Amino acid sequence: MIWATIGDIFSIFFALAGMFFMFVGAIGVVRLPDAYNRLHATSKCSTLGIMGLALAAVFHVGTLAVTTKAIMTVVFAFVASPVGSHMLAKAAHIDGMKPWDRQLSDELQQDKDRQSGKSPSNAPRGLNAPTQAKGAKPAGPDPTARMSAAV
Repeated sequence: MIWATIGDIFSIFFALAGMFFMFVGAIGVVRLPDAYNRLHATSKCSTLGIMGLALAAVFHVGTLAVTTKAIMTVVFAFVASPVGSHMLAKAAHIDGMKPWDRQLSDELQQDKDRQSGKSPSNAPRGLNAPTQAKGAKPAGPDPTARMSAAV
């Protein structure tokens, strides 16, 4: 009797956790500024939401068949969701979808520029990478200065 109550408590906890992550992901799809950020929100929420709901099913039902199916589902979600999101984001980037205008860096574009010879092969990547030609005046404030001021 006590084990059934503990199992019910765990199943309620994991079901609420799974629904919370799904809800946060839905809010992220509506509120985030561009497709790349929205894709990030959906991949995280689906992975964590499925995990929570599958664990809730395991604790509620508790049979070997349900546990096996839940584990297989969670493993598949942890592998497939990030890979699929990465493929969709790369396809959108190749197709020319512009990222958010306040994005700090576009490392995929910098790698393409480096491979095509538009920038030197030893140029830095990420936040410190130059995004304009040498000698050109920066378009706005230095993003790294804002980050270091926040720290």
